[in-house]
Amino acid sequence: MRYMRFALAGACAFGLVGLTPATAAEPVKIRMSWVAPVANWASIVLEKKDLAKHMGKSYTVESVRYQGTPQMITAIANNELEVSNLAYSSLAIAIENAGLDDIRVIADEFQDGVPGYYTQEYFVRKDSGIDKVEDLKGKVIGTNAGGSAVDIAMRAMLRKHGLEEKRDYTMVESPLPAMPAVLLEKKADLVPAVLPFAFNPKLREEGKVLFKQNEALGVTQMIVWTARKSFIEKNRAAMVDFMEDMLRITRWFLDPKNHDEVAQIASRITKAPPERFGWLFTKQDTYRDPNLLPNLEALQRNVDVTRELGFVKNKIDIKKYSDISLVQEAAKRLQ
Repeated sequence: MRYMRFALAGACAFGLVGLTPATAAEPVKIRMSWVAPVANWASIVLEKKDLAKHMGKSYTVESVRYQGTPQMITAIANNELEVSNLAYSSLAIAIENAGLDDIRVIADEFQDGVPGYYTQEYFVRKDSGIDKVEDLKGKVIGTNAGGSAVDIAMRAMLRKHGLEEKRDYTMVESPLPAMPAVLLEKKADLVPAVLPFAFNPKLREEGKVLFKQNEALGVTQMIVWTARKSFIEKNRAAMVDFMEDMLRITRWFLDPKNHDEVAQIASRITKAPPERFGWLFTKQDTYRDPNLLPNLEALQRNVDVTRELGFVKNKIDIKKYSDISLVQEAAKRLQ
């Protein structure tokens, strides 16, 4: 009997040891943020989770919607968000004004002004009598929020033509989906029109493009994925698995042969007809790197402009706040 008790105890111990590697490590929880449906990857990646072979094993994903990046910065600071899609301007504000010195750029979401692809457009009314940027003196300018990516580009263009806020023009805030109405109802004389709202038929009919973002900033690294250094270091293996799956999903969405299914997915998410998404993930859309690699040189220039316009005070070295090794390591697995 005593021998049997020892044998049973040994067998149980062996069993527990054998189970430890499989049961000790729970999947890492990754909460991803987004604002605009379809335009932000986090709003659509879970539609193709069948391609994510590591999901549910080494990590799990929760897609979380925010009204804007300021709320994301607060969530990151409070460890309520693991992967955030920040604009170049909100990245700078997070680093300096929110004190997130350990935030790291880990991937690209999309870039504006890449040759051959879409660049942000800024509209005036055809009947406004505004034909050049200088004509905006004394006018009302629409913006979604001071310091946003589209706002920074607009201010930079106006400054190039000698115009400064308060001295030369007045700004009013409105949500981006409302911008076509704001312009056409004469509540503002110039508005930014982001995708897909830039394709509003009435806006195209009654409005005209005064300038484009690439004229103000050249190539813009508009949105990047970020994570905190402490989270990356603690969960590096799971994060590489996550990036591998995100690469696989990204490439599926960008593959032209999948475009019809992509349009159906976009339709399901937005409740809009699929035929409205002929532009999505084509050259009519902004550029998205198939390797999820951000353009750090462009990002540095964009952050510098944010500082020149007074939204942050100090020079920020973007390379210090970047870690693209995760996506690079993940990409090697897919070669």
